[in-house]
Parts: sequence; structure tokens; C-alpha cells
Amino acid sequence: MSEAQPLAGRVTIITGAGRGIGRGHALEFARLGSAVVVNDFGGAGDGSGGSHEPADEVVAEIRAMGGQAVAQFGDVSDPKCADELVALALSEFGDINALVNNAGNLRDKTIVNMELADFESVINVHLKGTFLTTRAVGRYWRDAVKEGKAVAPRIVNTASGSGLFGNFGQGNYASAKAGIAAFTIVTSLEFAKFGATANCIAPVAKTRLIGTTGTDVTLKEGYDPFNPDYISNAVSWLAGPDCNVTGRAFSVVGGYIGVAEGWQIGDRVLNEDGPLTYEMINEQLPAAVANSKPNASPGASHPFSMRD
Repeated sequence: MSEAQPLAGRVTIITGAGRGIGRGHALEFARLGSAVVVNDFGGAGDGSGGSHEPADEVVAEIRAMGGQAVAQFGDVSDPKCADELVALALSEFGDINALVNNAGNLRDKTIVNMELADFESVINVHLKGTFLTTRAVGRYWRDAVKEGKAVAPRIVNTASGSGLFGNFGQGNYASAKAGIAAFTIVTSLEFAKFGATANCIAPVAKTRLIGTTGTDVTLKEGYDPFNPDYISNAVSWLAGPDCNVTGRAFSVVGGYIGVAEGWQIGDRVLNEDGPLTYEMINEQLPAAVANSKPNASPGASHPFSMRD
């Protein structure tokens, strides 16, 4: 274990922590001293199936390096899972200091070819799952504050460039991730009374889920900015006691963190004497759109692009 342990004494719940970015989170948090509740349903990239093996393997890795960890195998879209995560963290480690929502799946299809089940599955795991775990830990923190406990609560959610900027063939995924970004802002406002911060990241990394899209996931020799393990450095700080920012979204890739800026009002059409007519809009709005900045793209948000 590392001598520098800024997360020593803390307890972190991490969902989707059996593989990819989530696995990196679990190992990094443990290295920095946090006890970790490792949640992973163990399903395939599209959310089907299930296995205890991924979460068990990560717990074994953490314990082998002298850390504390326990596995939980629930589906985050099931309300029972969130309650069980809180109960397990408290029974095993006695507290909860941070929640990292990372669990996810992919079912990419264009909108006209997408089945309702594909849309609902992705929304349920990403957005509904984030809501359920946040509500569960929020209820614990609310009561803890009333009891005078100083838990320094932290939440880090996982959005995506697809949610912030859009991406072809990901109407379900982009909707879920955009929802998570908005949900994070609301959480930061409501949880401020608990002394909590809530932020989200839009990571860029080569993972098993990216592999389902047909993108090459073979890591280059030497330093590769798309190594999923490099995402965890930012997340560990956002989930730690030194974090002093809240309600923000960050684009994160190896060696880089960019602060995402929200929707801005550009040029406008205004009639000070009454409502805008169809004719006014037809005459003036196209020019206003042309004079306004376009919706941001992932390429503008970080120096690397998975789709170059």
C-alpha cells in the first residue's frame, strides 16, 4: 500500500467496479486508504447475464495489497440493491463517506431501429441506478448530520461526452448521461445542507463497453492516454475530503481534466413590443442561429478523440 493515503479512514461505495474504469476506481481508492464496497452485477456489455466473478476478483486484489473491500453483486436498477449497498457498507465498515456511480451498459442503435427494451435498459442502469444509490446514501447522510457526524460526504457520477455533446447511434445512452449531468447539479444543490459535494465526469477511455461499439480497444505500448486506470486519479480527488467544488462536470482522459461549461444563450431574437410572430421568427431566427456558437463537440473538449 502507498504511504500517501489521503482517503485513509474513509468508506466508498463504487458501482460497476468489477471491470474497466470501475475496477480502476476500486483499486485506486484502496491504494489511497479507503475501504471499498465493490458493486458489480457481472453482466455482459449490454447488461445481460450476471456473475459474481468480476467483483470477487477485485476484492481479492484489494485484500492482497493490504486494503479493505467487500463485494456486492446487485443490479443498480433494482431499488433493493441501493439499500443493500448502504446496509453492507455500514455493517462492514461502519460509515459511508463517498459514492461513485459508475455502473453502465450499452445498447447502441439508431433511434428508428431501437427497441423500447434497449432504451429502457440503458436508462434504467445509468440514470435510474444513479438516482437509487444517491437517494439511499443521501438518506443515510441526512440522518448522520442530524446525529452530529462529520462524514464529509462526496458523490461522483459518471456522465459521458455522448450526454454532454451527443453522439450518433446513442439516443438511449446520451439521454441517460445527459440526465445524469443534470441530476448531479440538482444533487449538489439539495445535498449542500449535508455538507456534501456532487460532481460528474465524462471519461474517455478504452474499455470493454467501448469494444462493443467496434472501436479498437488494444492499448498501445507505453503511455496510453486512453488507459481506463488513468480516470481514477480525478475521481479519487473529487470523492475525497480535499474536494472543494460541487455541481460541475469534468471531461477526463489520461493526463487531462477539462471543466465542462453548460448551455449558454448566444444570439437572440427579441420583440420588445409583443410576442414574436411567425414572420418575425422566419426572418430573424436563422441569422441568430448562424451567429451563435454550435453545440460543443467532444473534439473541442479535450486534446484526444476516440473517433479520430
